[in-house]
Amino acid sequence: MKRTFRQIGILLLIVIAFAAFNGGLYALLTCRLANNFSGANRAQMVDVGRYLPHEPTSELARIESSLKFTAEEELPVLDGAAALLPVYAAVVDAVYPEGSVTYEGGTFSDDNYYGENFAPDSKMQYRNTVRGYTAVVDGDADVLFCAAPSAAQRQYAAERGVELVYVPIGREAFVFFVNENNPVDSLTVSQIRDIYGGEITNWAQVGGANRLINPVTRLEGSGSQTMMEAFMGEREIARKSPLLLGGAAIGFSFRYYMDGMVENGAVKMLAVNGVYPDAQSIRSGAYPIVAEFYAVWRADNDNENIPRLIEWLLSPEGQQIIEGSGYVSIHP
Repeated sequence: MKRTFRQIGILLLIVIAFAAFNGGLYALLTCRLANNFSGANRAQMVDVGRYLPHEPTSELARIESSLKFTAEEELPVLDGAAALLPVYAAVVDAVYPEGSVTYEGGTFSDDNYYGENFAPDSKMQYRNTVRGYTAVVDGDADVLFCAAPSAAQRQYAAERGVELVYVPIGREAFVFFVNENNPVDSLTVSQIRDIYGGEITNWAQVGGANRLINPVTRLEGSGSQTMMEAFMGEREIARKSPLLLGGAAIGFSFRYYMDGMVENGAVKMLAVNGVYPDAQSIRSGAYPIVAEFYAVWRADNDNENIPRLIEWLLSPEGQQIIEGSGYVSIHP
């Protein structure tokens, strides 16, 4: 009999311990992370097919350009970041002859990760920032449209004895975004740095719900990650605790990439220092985090059409392409 009571007692202790463990998990995680506004930074791929040059249905800024290259000329190969695809595709559409963009298999296909099947002889490529910097240094692309390079990308060029020329051609807001259901609409620059620096870890600390914050970062060497590191200045982005992975996310990108290209209705951009990122606040300088983007090429590239193209990009016609593509002119 005593043995039976002992066994029952042991079973009760196990049940109580199990219940206490699950109750602790519920209080620590489930209650804190329920309805956690996640999904703010789900991967969004650019639909490259929307921005193909010389296609009547493409969503490109179109102008009648005074600069026209011919098929007999040495045409610079253009490449760039996903966020700037509408810009350099519109440049090809306005300046390059039809037939200069070619595809493996003869037609465009979006059946691969980046949606690119541009043929090796195509004068437009789509390698994105990380591969694009490698391509321009290695001579596989002539002009790269992108944000400022990372330290590793500068080092890659230096190790190969390549000097790159950077000419700013437009301006854009660097933005932060959250799930549309997150009650927070605005953060200060200091609060954002504290979030990514690991000092602010709960949305309640910035006027939101009692939910952990999941500060999402991007691929090393991407234009947005490099911009984020520059935004942080001397502060390092904190190593993320596994507990934050299920928290309510905050992410970052460039304004038009979020608002005009991927068009993710489940997220909202945040105001920073009380100023919402739009074209007017970028032009006026009211929005506090504005970045220039560049045309980049090798200093030793002797293609005579590169300086012609850059001069045109900085002209009213070229800047009309920039504005028409959803960005802000480099000129005040």
